[in-house]
Amino acid sequence: MKKIPFLLIAILCCLVKAPFAQLQKIVGDKIIAQIDDKIILNSDIQGNASEEIWSKFLPECTFLEAQLIEKALVLEAGKDSISISDDELNAMLDKQIETFVIQYGSRQELEQIAGKSVYQLKEELREPFKERKLADEMRNKILENVKITPTGVKDYFEKIPKDSVKYYESEYEISQIIVYAKPNKDVEEYATNQLLEWKRQVESGQKKFEDLAKVYDQYPDSRDHAGQYNVNKNDEQWDPTWFTAIWKLRDGQISPVVKSRFGLHIIQMVSRAGDEAIIRHILLIPSVTQAEINDAKTKLDSIRAQLLTGNINFGAAVNKFSEDENGKNNGGQIISQDGSSFVTIDQLDKDMTIELKNMNPGDISKPLVYKDDRDRDAVRLIYLRARKDFHRENLKDDYDKIAQRALEQKKNHVLQKWFADHIPEFYVSVDKSFCNCVNLDPWLNAAKTCDAAQ
Repeated sequence: MKKIPFLLIAILCCLVKAPFAQLQKIVGDKIIAQIDDKIILNSDIQGNASEEIWSKFLPECTFLEAQLIEKALVLEAGKDSISISDDELNAMLDKQIETFVIQYGSRQELEQIAGKSVYQLKEELREPFKERKLADEMRNKILENVKITPTGVKDYFEKIPKDSVKYYESEYEISQIIVYAKPNKDVEEYATNQLLEWKRQVESGQKKFEDLAKVYDQYPDSRDHAGQYNVNKNDEQWDPTWFTAIWKLRDGQISPVVKSRFGLHIIQMVSRAGDEAIIRHILLIPSVTQAEINDAKTKLDSIRAQLLTGNINFGAAVNKFSEDENGKNNGGQIISQDGSSFVTIDQLDKDMTIELKNMNPGDISKPLVYKDDRDRDAVRLIYLRARKDFHRENLKDDYDKIAQRALEQKKNHVLQKWFADHIPEFYVSVDKSFCNCVNLDPWLNAAKTCDAAQ
């Protein structure tokens, strides 16, 4: 089980998202393994192993080991009185169904592809989700006191073969203040009237909302689905103004014009069942002129002057002036895909990379006009906090990354020892068709012991 527990538990978390690998049982299903009273079916392995994304590099032996690890952790969680509340489990299931709906376009499409109702899907996922969560909680309990000291990090790094030490591309630690160009009242009024006219046409029966959304909705993610979304009242990811307007609507009703941070909308309630709803919307983003862009630049010029004179620090300026909601809680910092505060050049847009070439750590750029990822006209100040040039990994520049790997290795060793100590305590049975799986040796040895004891 070298370095396997961490990898396999991560795989188990991802497999929940594989659309229907666990929902469609394999013909000729049978029990292929058992730990105490927990059984593993052939379909539990075949369903996931047949998924193209996994089958390319993970054999069935690995999937069975993942299942055995999970079942063992679930059994131990029961002994330790670890439990999952119904509310927590239902929230997890609702979130997964929402992911499926977004993936397949609508609740109806999901049910058609799965061949069962959303209620049936949730019930079939209930036990797998519960077991995964219990296994995760048990793993966290096993590892809760595992820490790494600076000496441990140093020892870990010094044991890495010299020819295996990583090299890093140039990395940047960057914060930004973003201000969006605001359309003038005449343009906003024109867009509002257009939305009201479409609302009138739908309500009078002249047009269908979904047909208008396919043509006019300016939000690409929803336009392809005729402006449709499935939403749950407990979600927190949506614009609050837009989201609040949804729950004031009755089935078939269309909202007044709603102004969110993305633009102007009209929303139609398609259907609602408790805390879940299917809605359609049309978004219009009022255009801005050079004059409005210049106004945003002027505002940021004034903010930059305050920063340069020390009247305000960058973090406080982000909190007070930035209109980027995602950056409000972290001082406007751009976060890397791996969660690090340092980002590589390939994770930045072209306009920013050009500007960074002429900046030194501590510099604050002049106001820069750009288009954000939703094609909105915006202006930003860039603060280059630090830069790491192309370099070989070392403890001074890359301590956090090295420490994370060292901690993961230490946790892996703790997990290995836990399983080595606990596998013999379980009744284990494994089908003979898996007897050649080298990675299953600890489990196969336990199975032989169990067989011999019978």
